[in-house]
Amino acid sequence: MAAVALNFPPQLLLKAQGIRVAFFDVDGVLTDGGLYLTEAGETIKRFNTLDGHGLKLLQRAGITPAVITGRDSKPLRLRLEALGIGHVHYGTEDKRPAAEQILEALGLDWAQAAGMGDDWPDLPVMRRCALACAPSNGHEEAKAVAHHVTRARGGDGAVRELCDLLLVASGKYAGLLEESTL
Repeated sequence: MAAVALNFPPQLLLKAQGIRVAFFDVDGVLTDGGLYLTEAGETIKRFNTLDGHGLKLLQRAGITPAVITGRDSKPLRLRLEALGIGHVHYGTEDKRPAAEQILEALGLDWAQAAGMGDDWPDLPVMRRCALACAPSNGHEEAKAVAHHVTRARGGDGAVRELCDLLLVASGKYAGLLEESTL
């Protein structure tokens, strides 16, 4: 078995056990929170490949990544489709009902959910999840609600950090690592 370099506090790993779905915001979580606009008014987003690979690993481990975002754009849709993320709510300001719809569709409840957000619109989901996370550059209110604040910033590996935590807690991290190093 491959040696694992990651180390999370035991109480955090306990909190992360049993998670079957992880909710993610986009701006400030999957991206750096900046809005890049072209002269034509099109929005350009920057995504981190570490985060994308973490989301793919979650799916391989049987943990469903879901995205609930207040925005909608073609680049975002293309990225989430490329990652195979099927549970997405675009242009959603009231995120709690969207999360509840996803939970119902998956036959899960809040005790099996993790959520990562960076600002006030994410708080209703974060407060209900068994495990709430915020990126290090998130708003203070999001970080205050979070059980874990990542070392990485949003759009710069924060999502991967949560994915890795969930994979370690599920007992599947070492096996996935071993598969990738063969």
